[in-house]
Amino acid sequence: MGQEKKFDYDLIVIGAGSGGVRAGRIAAGHGAKVAVVEESRPGGTCVIRGCVPKKLLVYGASFASEMEDAAGFGWQIEGAHHDWAQLIAAKDAEISRLEGIYRSLLKNAGADLLEGRGVITGAHEVTVNGTAYSAERILIAVGGWPSLPPVPGMAEHAITSNEALDLPRRPDHIVIQGAGYIALEFAGIFNALGSEVHVVYRGDLPLRGFDDDVRQHMVTALQDRGIHLHPETEIASIAAEGDKKRVTFAAGDDMLTDCFMAATGRAPKTNGLGLEAAGVKMNDKGAIIVDEWSQSSVPSIYAVGDVTDRVNLTPVAIAEGHAFADNCYAGMSRTISHDKIASAVFSMPPIASVGLSEAEARDKHDVVIYDSRFRAMRNTLSGRSEQSYMKLIVDKASDVVLGVHMVGPDSAEIMQGIAIAVKMGATKADFDATVGIHPTAAEEFVTMRTARQES
Repeated sequence: MGQEKKFDYDLIVIGAGSGGVRAGRIAAGHGAKVAVVEESRPGGTCVIRGCVPKKLLVYGASFASEMEDAAGFGWQIEGAHHDWAQLIAAKDAEISRLEGIYRSLLKNAGADLLEGRGVITGAHEVTVNGTAYSAERILIAVGGWPSLPPVPGMAEHAITSNEALDLPRRPDHIVIQGAGYIALEFAGIFNALGSEVHVVYRGDLPLRGFDDDVRQHMVTALQDRGIHLHPETEIASIAAEGDKKRVTFAAGDDMLTDCFMAATGRAPKTNGLGLEAAGVKMNDKGAIIVDEWSQSSVPSIYAVGDVTDRVNLTPVAIAEGHAFADNCYAGMSRTISHDKIASAVFSMPPIASVGLSEAEARDKHDVVIYDSRFRAMRNTLSGRSEQSYMKLIVDKASDVVLGVHMVGPDSAEIMQGIAIAVKMGATKADFDATVGIHPTAAEEFVTMRTARQES
């Protein structure tokens, strides 16, 4: 009887972001010998250069409108000003604190942290800084990275969301290309803190993939807040002009700006990982193709999170990583449902949704729409004319709520509770039978009684 092959580790995880750290911690907790490889800082996109620092900047920027609104309630705030450098320093300190927590989580779980770039050099081998390590299983959790369009001058003169979080000074004038959630979140941050913001995008409406009523509502809201929108506009080139950037549009006109930010999407960070040589199949976007167990075409290699381009949200990566570890090291049989996952855009105003958009719902269902536009109570004294928007999409035959959408203050906090109901299959009758909390904006979701009349 041949001797069983011994590996250096039971599991090597490439990527110490939210999904990779969760997988490594849980696997180690189940008794596996684990190493986690990270070429940058533990914490990954979310903690180091994504959700967390961005939300901290959103919080900082939101005080601008709070101070404006406070005047209507009798507050007199004289001489208020913002210090960008102080905000960035405070953000950096918090990120460093969180990085330390991630390091401690791995150490306390008994997992080794290998610092350096990991490259797959075999079905059971990862090379880090020239040293090869073997493992029974390899988990890839390297996430995604901002992608730049092939426009002359773009690579030399554009920043991405990575650099936008660390600018030494706030630009007085900024052009942002793109109209997805990253573009709108940074547009809100810079606009609230005093920058003149221009958002340039190819489509007729921002937020492609979101519900069309939400998209249209956001056009009005963004413009009312002073953000300049340029729909159906393409960039031809970018060039340096002194310490500024000259942005030339495809139509021939141009604009001089302090800063140009490309927020045109993210791509799986799979380049140079050795995946092709290992036989790992990827799609045309470079995402690793996996099955419901997060297993790739190579049986010993798995992948979770944004690198698989399934649902690119931090909590999804965490859930996938946890399920992977439970399945491989605790004998469980768990898969993650990617259906009815709630999400939010921390724009100004914020957006939150769960379930289907109206267009998606109409493809498969006969639907009834309930929606409401209203001026939030706080805006009556502040003098802000901005309206909130809420929408329920209901299957006519079963009365099941298929989708819920909101634009307005606290939408993300409100939607988390709504998401539980939608995940459980709540009906419109269930919403109607729920007594609202008064006075709140959230109660509007349980008081909408009249369906929208279709034209």
